[in-house]
Amino acid sequence: MQRNDILWKAILEDVFDDFLRFFFENADEMFDMKRGFEFLDKELEQLFPSESDISNPKFVDKLVKVFTKKGKEKWFLVHIEVQGYADKNFAKRMFTYYYRILDKYDKPITAFAILTDSNSKYHPKSFESSYLGTNLIYEFNTYKIYSQSDVELDKNDNPFASVVETVRAALQKRNLTEDKLFELKVELAKKLLSKKFSKEKIRGLMNFLQYYIRFENTENYHKFEEVIDSLNENDKVMGIEQFLLQQARKEGVEQGVEKGISIKEIEFVKSLIENTDFNDEKIALLANTNIELVKKTRESLK
Repeated sequence: MQRNDILWKAILEDVFDDFLRFFFENADEMFDMKRGFEFLDKELEQLFPSESDISNPKFVDKLVKVFTKKGKEKWFLVHIEVQGYADKNFAKRMFTYYYRILDKYDKPITAFAILTDSNSKYHPKSFESSYLGTNLIYEFNTYKIYSQSDVELDKNDNPFASVVETVRAALQKRNLTEDKLFELKVELAKKLLSKKFSKEKIRGLMNFLQYYIRFENTENYHKFEEVIDSLNENDKVMGIEQFLLQQARKEGVEQGVEKGISIKEIEFVKSLIENTDFNDEKIALLANTNIELVKKTRESLK
């Protein structure tokens, strides 16, 4: 799985209650937050299996069971797609998810498309089909991060607004020098640490910021961690090794596909090779795999 996919899947679980509050003004009155949420990723995978070709573009999808406080329905489903590139078939895919989820659960569904690309003209909002008097219109919630206002986000104290600010900053990378990008990332970190969020949410949001905004110069990752440590000496954020190990556990590296090696394990090794400067021994340790696999994977990426 690509690094951004891992980060999005993790942060949506870390701040899902805030995600609901971000999009629904009366979320705490509507939803029973105390009951928590059920993340149905495995069930969604069964409904819509991913492509067997791991080189294909990937996308983040989440299906979440949410309990209500009032009304006839005791729970409903939230379907979230995070889409980072223009895809002419995206709206149809959203509809396909909808009817398969409805067929399995027969429960109310609300769907969100979080669009993270920088193409201002790309903004799918519905799927329509018409043939010989039979008409269908499927509309879903959309949120185009590129089009959001920095001023409005700055005023918003919801933790999910920090996620949006991070993605917007990453979209500016092509227009900024490495030094300016570093300064912007540090400013976002300072702002985040000044918020009165729980330690767990600060940690999750800082991980998202730390690894979503990428530097060309790997030394800047170390410099950034040093800045964070100096800003937050008494409660240091999770380092890169801890973060990657946590994500490995969260993704649940599977065994026994072919000679004990799974696609997820290979993808995790690829992510470490592409996004860190760790040597083969450390990657093998972090990925809980053999060094031969790491060497072969590194060679295949050249």
